[in-house]
Amino acid sequence: MDEPKTVVCPYCGFGCRLLVDPKTMKVKPHRGEPNRGKLCPKGLHATEFVLSGDRLKRPLKREGSRMRPISWGRAIEEIAGKLLEIRELYGADAVAFIASSKVSNEENYLLQKIARLFGTNNIDNCARLCHEASVHALKMTVGAGAQTNPYEDLEGFGAVLIWGYNPAETHPVVMDYILKAKRNGAKIIVVDVRETRTMAFADHKLIIHPGTDIVLANALMNVIIREELYDEDFIKTRTVGFSEVRMGVMKYTPKYAEKVTGIPAETIREVARTFALAGSGAIMWGMGLTQHVSGVENVMAVIDLALLLGYIGEKGGLYPMRGQNNVQGAAYMGALSEFLPGYVPLTDERFRKRVAKIWGVEDLPTERGLYLTELWEAIESGDVKALYIVGENPAVGEADFLRVRNALRKLDLLVVQDVFMSRTARYAHYVLPASAFCEKSGSYMNSERRIQWSHKVCEPMGDSKPDWEILTMLGRALGLPGFNYSSVEEITAEYFRLFPSLEERSVDELKAGDGVFLPKKRLHTWEFSTPDGKARFIAVEQVQPWERPDYEYPFILTTIRLISHYNTGEMTLRSPSLVRLMGEPKVLINRSDAERLGIHDGDWVEIETRRGKIRMRAKLGGVPPGLVAVPFHFKANKITSPALNKAGTPELKFSAARLRKLRSGKPTPDTHR
Repeated sequence: MDEPKTVVCPYCGFGCRLLVDPKTMKVKPHRGEPNRGKLCPKGLHATEFVLSGDRLKRPLKREGSRMRPISWGRAIEEIAGKLLEIRELYGADAVAFIASSKVSNEENYLLQKIARLFGTNNIDNCARLCHEASVHALKMTVGAGAQTNPYEDLEGFGAVLIWGYNPAETHPVVMDYILKAKRNGAKIIVVDVRETRTMAFADHKLIIHPGTDIVLANALMNVIIREELYDEDFIKTRTVGFSEVRMGVMKYTPKYAEKVTGIPAETIREVARTFALAGSGAIMWGMGLTQHVSGVENVMAVIDLALLLGYIGEKGGLYPMRGQNNVQGAAYMGALSEFLPGYVPLTDERFRKRVAKIWGVEDLPTERGLYLTELWEAIESGDVKALYIVGENPAVGEADFLRVRNALRKLDLLVVQDVFMSRTARYAHYVLPASAFCEKSGSYMNSERRIQWSHKVCEPMGDSKPDWEILTMLGRALGLPGFNYSSVEEITAEYFRLFPSLEERSVDELKAGDGVFLPKKRLHTWEFSTPDGKARFIAVEQVQPWERPDYEYPFILTTIRLISHYNTGEMTLRSPSLVRLMGEPKVLINRSDAERLGIHDGDWVEIETRRGKIRMRAKLGGVPPGLVAVPFHFKANKITSPALNKAGTPELKFSAARLRKLRSGKPTPDTHR
């Protein structure tokens, strides 16, 4: 193990590969695809949290108010016994599983296999909180719920439309592709609710009123249709439903859109012409589109825009940029309550039977399981008695998280399998220590659907184990068939068998190159993944946010990401280098709003919604009047909106709020973890 090993970065969904020195644990960038020798600060310091003294090193069992060590054999035996007892008393659906966007494909594959062989589809992951709205919209329109093109295609498109997404901070390395596109002549258009770092590179910067994305998308289409700038041949030969959209967008004139979105009518016309006349283009989006009650409709609207211009396949692409290193893989492996592996619906009898045969059973449950965001009500009502969580931290990551914490307390059995004693693990009856990303081997799928192999660099810390080994032990203890794995490669080979495009590929082939794409590099080049091979236009109307600002709560609260901080902070806050770069989290407040409220830069302020209050220091500027922005997960989800869209994603980007200056202050207790 003396030579540097190639591993997949444990942070965002871009999928950078790192070269890690086993002796020093120092990181250098991989020179091949997809990061081409580039890294962001998180990637450069990716191994620091692994060496933290806070690592879980042995299994723990709750005894009263204390957690005491327990052997692996005893822990697995007791957990399996309790799960089987709950199934016997209440049925399999009284048990639920939460998979992880951080662990490997193999490990997510095993957890969803355990859930379904156990008898329930109550298996979900945090994709529900981010891009599940994209999955639903993409499935309904083009037939496949994933990014359509590789990153490399960005460099050749005539325009890149970036909507509700700030890659300069969330996926810094993809900016290299975007800037190369700009150098090649592409027009960069950015739509967001505030001035972002990404806007510094834009040809067109559109600051939109929060929650009005559909109005803007429909207005852009209104201009394109009225001026006959659309791709008539593409629409006729490869789509259906255009007439519905043509009629639907007619009332969304630029003049009307200006009143609603705040973007001047002439700017809307100019941007529509620029994008349409570019000849090819990508649309990239993030949580700014999906984390609304209108999330599914928001994504449908931008897909309609792409279809209108034929910007798909070789002429363009749809890029829902994934937030975590294996959120795409977790979803593709079947860790979703409504889909089998490959986003195949549970009701697809032919594929379901195929999976069942590979797993050694007659059939699998067909009724949709609970969404991650539906679990908490089911626990409160007593319908779910046991919860098994792998590498997720819902006690911080879920909207209105005080409700989640109360639900966790009510469970008869909570098992948390993780690298650290997270906020969620504090409620557990059993805590199982998992190995970190560089202490095990396995495959991961990035946002562009590239599966890459990550090599083991060092031995697991203490008595921790790779998640796949723990889940193999659990599967055996539950008496489930097909859990005799002796290596992670055996699991890889098994999931390869599920996908026609991977059946003939070998694990050695995956290890040797720059990864393999599932199902192929570019989707929809010749036909769409729909029954008739044609894409569906679906007209959408403006959907109002769940709650609106009023006299009592006059501000709109939104959440943002920081380049040096990541999700619930379990990793980044244990990285000394990243903590130094990050500094103290602050709430962004418009200068005119701050002046009216007597707030100065650095003052302590209280931000309150109908769900509670948090305290932070103020940073003036960076947002338009009426908007306040809080960094994600620094207690923000104590007060964010729990309202769900059609895909089960909460409206984290829009809450009615109020502000007040504090004479003195300190952070909200338990701010970081």
